[in-house]
Parts: sequence; structure tokens; C-alpha cells
Amino acid sequence: MTAKNAFDTDQAAEPTATFKTGVSDVRVDVQVTDGNKLIKDLTKDDFALTDEGQPQSIVSFAHGDEPVTLVLLLDISGSMQKYIDQIAAEARESLEHLRPGDRVAIMVFAKNTAVAQGFSDNLAETARNIGTAVKNWDVGSTTLINSAVMDAAHYMEKHAGPGGRRAILILTDNLSTSYRLTDGQVIRELNKADAVLNAIITGRAIRPDGPHPGKPANPDLTPANVYELAEQTGGEWVKAENAGDSFNEMIERIRSRYMLAYHEPESLPGHFRHITVTLGDTARKRYPSAALHSRSGYYAE
Repeated sequence: MTAKNAFDTDQAAEPTATFKTGVSDVRVDVQVTDGNKLIKDLTKDDFALTDEGQPQSIVSFAHGDEPVTLVLLLDISGSMQKYIDQIAAEARESLEHLRPGDRVAIMVFAKNTAVAQGFSDNLAETARNIGTAVKNWDVGSTTLINSAVMDAAHYMEKHAGPGGRRAILILTDNLSTSYRLTDGQVIRELNKADAVLNAIITGRAIRPDGPHPGKPANPDLTPANVYELAEQTGGEWVKAENAGDSFNEMIERIRSRYMLAYHEPESLPGHFRHITVTLGDTARKRYPSAALHSRSGYYAE
């Protein structure tokens, strides 16, 4: 099949209402690790949260019990075939980390994007569809990662429905150039969709260097950087020799994140507001080496 964009194959049965977390609530998805180990026994009182440096009261807290809405975003350019096969081989076991009520969609991309499966809670069917997704779609020969992530964010915002936590998991070798679509623009759309980006990076897994002082650069052309997209939205990335093993682990980690919410302070619409999440003193004494992964901020409504 030939695809023009992610929305040509929307399923009619899916909800189309725009997602809002509440009139005045900001939700923050947080992962807490000690090295590579997940910290899973924290409570609401273990966290401290600020908005533009001002302490905020956490009005809602969840850990592992909210439904997950997940978009699997698969790079199906020619070099990625073997990694898709590895994930397909591990898919059934990996998706067992999900629970009843969780939903998964599959998007594929190269130059264009296509929805290979709309959101479904039939995880066995999803496992089967991962293996066939790479074979059934013509999405061009070049690779446009930023464009694909933005399409996934828009699809999430349009079709995920209310409630729960939202995550996009991209499988890619990060070999792409973005034309007039910066990381900042993509991060803004991910924040608007309330979606965390996580990444499995295969092949040479190159992280691009920052701009070199004194060296001219074309601002319209920027290298792909899923590392930055993941970090700025509070997600995680992993360099994978075996994509199947990494997929299994990443699904488990997505399912075990914390969700915090607080009332949004008054602010001018469109202004970016910075969020900081830390552990309180008692929790920090228990886990002195803990690292927290959360989005860096949001745009005021």
C-alpha cells in the first residue's frame, strides 16, 4: 500500500475528540532510576515539583495503574528490516507487560508515515501485526524522522481519548536529516499531545554533535536527534544491538512510570513554563543516586 501521511488510514471507530487533561491541570510523566534499575516503591509524598521555580502541590498521583496508550513508530527504511524482525519475534512476550485497558497503535515511516494498525487493546493481534507492518506499506525510500514523530504526536492527540498516560516508542537508526522542522517544533507538538517519546536506536546509533563555533550551518537542515526528543519529553533511549530484547525492556519501563499532576498556575497563553521534579529529602536519602526523567516544561494554554 502507498501512504501519503499518518491519517489516510484512520479507523472510523476511533474517537476523534481532542485530548485535554483537565481545564487547569498539568500532568508530568516521571521515570525514576538508579543506574539502569527502576525504582518502583515511591509515593506521592516522595516527590517535589516546581513550575517556574515555584513549589506546586501534587493533586493527583498514579504509578502503574493508569491505562497506557502507546504508538509504536517503526522506521521501515531498507536498513531496518532485520530489527523489525527481531522485535516481531519478541512482540508477544514483550506486550505481556501491558495490561487490560492498555491500547497500542502501529505507525510505519520512511519518507511518509502510515497507520498500520489503529489503537487496539487486542495485544495478540498487535504482536502479529508488527511482523507484517514492514511488508505492506510503501512509505518512500528516504527517512524523515522529525516529520514522522510529529505525525505520531498529532495522531496521539486526535485519537488517544481522555485519561491514561501516553507514550510513543520509536525504533530507528537515527539516520535522517530534517528540513525546516526543528527539534523544538517537534518537542512542542509532543508536549501538546501529552506524549513522552522513548527510543530504541539501532545500527551505529549516532548522536549528532552540536553546532560548531565558527562553522557555517544551514538552519533549514538539521540532523535527526531522537536522543534530544526523548530527553526533553522525559522519555528514555537505548542503543540496541538486539532490538527484540530492548523492545521487551522498554515496554516494561513505559508501563512502570509515575504520573504526577498539579493545577496550572495563571500564565499568558503560549508561554513556555519550566518544570522541575525532584525527590524529597527522605526519598533522596534512601536513593542518593536516583535519576529522574521528566519533561522540561510545557506551553501554557
